Amino acid sequence: MAAAATVQGACSGPTQPSFWIGTPEIYFSKAIDNSRLVKLEDPRRGREMRQFGIALSCLFLLVMTYAGQHFKAIEYGYKIETLKVERDGMAEMNHELRLEDASLRDPGRIDAMARRLGLQSPQAGQVMRLDASSDSGAPVMASVSPISVISAR
Repeated sequence: MAAAATVQGACSGPTQPSFWIGTPEIYFSKAIDNSRLVKLEDPRRGREMRQFGIALSCLFLLVMTYAGQHFKAIEYGYKIETLKVERDGMAEMNHELRLEDASLRDPGRIDAMARRLGLQSPQAGQVMRLDASSDSGAPVMASVSPISVISAR
């Protein structure tokens, strides 16, 4: 095992002449053989590393659980907003349909269409309103009344 010496000096730069500044540093290299050394297991260090790993795993699980809940809350917020927009659209469509229904049920419109088709106004006793005489608990009785059939040719 021979020791080799290395001498290193500091130069101030390429513009200045090459000469030694300060004390030269000398390093001796020596080959060390560690093949006969045996590393002993430290049970306390192993236990500390297992505890640290378990604590880190628990922390990771907590953070991932929080992140999952947070992202689910954001996703549900978007779904709620989408459903609110859909609900508002359906309410607007319902309003339009009710207006159309009211305009189609207009008695003046129905009377004008009936006159164009050649129909006449009903005579007294020809029209019976079923919803006007409904008592809340009384049974509905059938009755026979003369019916006149009008045919349009």
